Amino acid sequence: MALSKVNFNSMNVTPAASKAIKFNSSNNGLETGDIGGNLVLLSTVTASSSANISFTSGIDSTYKEYIFKFIDIHASSADKHFQVNFRDGGSSYDATKTTAYVKVRHGEDDSLGSLGYDDGNDLAQSTGAQKLHENSHTDNDSCLAGTLHLFDPSNTTFVKHFISNCNSVANPPISDNILVAGYCNVTAAIDGVQFSFSSGNIDSGTIKMYGVL
Repeated sequence: MALSKVNFNSMNVTPAASKAIKFNSSNNGLETGDIGGNLVLLSTVTASSSANISFTSGIDSTYKEYIFKFIDIHASSADKHFQVNFRDGGSSYDATKTTAYVKVRHGEDDSLGSLGYDDGNDLAQSTGAQKLHENSHTDNDSCLAGTLHLFDPSNTTFVKHFISNCNSVANPPISDNILVAGYCNVTAAIDGVQFSFSSGNIDSGTIKMYGVL
């Protein structure tokens, strides 16, 4: 059987941001479109001495997973804690949460090496904010970076799971990696997410929200 050469110019494939090439049923066989697992950037918020960064729209049934990326988050005050809370309808960020909190740390001077569960920073059926990181350092070159995953927030049958992983230059200067996981123990939809420090402002930094196809 002879092989036929493909005429590239006959393919109707136009480049598009955040799209992939996939097969279709037309004669040319290809098109641009969404592929499962792609990240879709929904919102970008940059702090400037901000009391908090809140995402109040775009969290709905369109996506089964939302990812928040923390980039160069700098605190205005030392020894404060970066935290999150969730809105389950209404105007307050007070969804009931149960969580687990693990931290790994190592000092710049080769001290403070440790790994362990921290039962002082977890929550048990609490409406308060959940720490994602602790002991902010305010040197000019210090910041925090990390990710939070929120799963199926519009589901009204099950609890809403979330997982966070953050690393920062904490005070005193150490690499401080915090792993937090838990769930909002509500059947109401989660429709808002708010990030803040336990005291003081978010001096600078960016948080991006993505939907996962």
